[in-house]
Amino acid sequence: MTADLAARFPTDFRWSTATAAFQVEGARSEGGKGRSIWDEFVETPGRVLDGSTAEPGPDSYHRIDDDVRLLAELGVDSYRFSISWVRVQPDGQGPANPDGLDYYRRLVDALLEAGITPFPTLYHWDLPITLHREGGWLNRAIAERFADYTQLVAAALGDRVTDWYTLNEPVSTTLEGYAIGELAPGEALLFDALPTVHHQLLAHGRAVPILRAHGAERIGIVNNHTHVRPLHDTADDHRAVDAYDLIHNRLFADPLLTGRYPDLEAFGLPPMPVRSDDLAVISAPCDFYGVNFYNPTTVTAPPADSPIPFDLSATRGAEHTGFGEMWPIVPGALTALLVDFRDRYGPSLPPIVIGENGASFPEPATVEGTIDDRNRIHYLAGHVAAVADAIAAGVDVREYTVWSLLDNFEWAAGFSQRFGIVHVDQTTGTRTPKASYAWYRDLIAQARV
Repeated sequence: MTADLAARFPTDFRWSTATAAFQVEGARSEGGKGRSIWDEFVETPGRVLDGSTAEPGPDSYHRIDDDVRLLAELGVDSYRFSISWVRVQPDGQGPANPDGLDYYRRLVDALLEAGITPFPTLYHWDLPITLHREGGWLNRAIAERFADYTQLVAAALGDRVTDWYTLNEPVSTTLEGYAIGELAPGEALLFDALPTVHHQLLAHGRAVPILRAHGAERIGIVNNHTHVRPLHDTADDHRAVDAYDLIHNRLFADPLLTGRYPDLEAFGLPPMPVRSDDLAVISAPCDFYGVNFYNPTTVTAPPADSPIPFDLSATRGAEHTGFGEMWPIVPGALTALLVDFRDRYGPSLPPIVIGENGASFPEPATVEGTIDDRNRIHYLAGHVAAVADAIAAGVDVREYTVWSLLDNFEWAAGFSQRFGIVHVDQTTGTRTPKASYAWYRDLIAQARV
């Protein structure tokens, strides 16, 4: 079956896996690292489900060799990791921290020596706390701070890194970080959070020419996207679909791919704080568009007195991951999303990279021997097949990335959720490949034949 699935992909299709700095590095107080919004979030009682912090976690700061060995044996083409803003620039402004840059140089050099393309993300949510106190992503000035940070990283790594993600999941920062407060910085501003969309996209736009000037060959942003479905086949539920699709998908993709925002006023939402030339900066052509996908979203019409134009609902008839019924497993929804993007954006849509796809399931904290995580294999196989279906339908998808290489600190869920294809004992850092690791290794090897 794996060979049949592998045969559906061109031999130059790229395979990857991913992690993020705050989730795997540990070493919070080492090497001159500053404090981010996530340091404060995890120290606030009640914010993290199991009361844990990210220390020591996988301790990748001290285990470069272990991680690169796993990647080399897996056979991936590239490794998506993130660069910690506060490890490079502890206060979010001023000169670079040489110890922080040296860590990423060593990681990049080890990857290149192993024949693996480094594919870093400049921002994966660890905003310097100093910038948050100045307004964070609500403050337009942050786009310039991000440009300065990009310049420091590109000057240090641009001679050996050619592939870049700018920002990860601006939708999660806006909706979960600023609108409802489930992620750092824990604000609950509802639709007053919407300026953070524009400032994140503007930061992306400011970063692109800086990376180009330092030799970048492949640049893109990556967002979490979802295929939106109505709970009932009614006009009110379809209007709720349109509203959620606008807020979760189009609000982020439209300005990047078409140079304009969707009609927010149609849903009673405030306009974006756009200034002259902003949209030209935001929509400058990129080399790929990144899509993170985990599940579809089912919505229904809200109560009449609700300030929000949709209600979220469980997806009927679907199995779900360890995160519960709001994380349904519907691989065909990924195909539908990709085809929708092709139809919606046409020639303005660059090649797509699947920047994250994976699932968490309950697993023990410590293991002896491997974990037979056939539920994860089933999830991954279904979604890889969904990508193949999209390619067969004419969607230009170039790369697929499993989230995650390692069990890691799963943000507000702490260590209660495990996404890794490699089990990590969060006390000792011991790494144990799961059955899904062997499955993915075999898929990659067969896809190259």
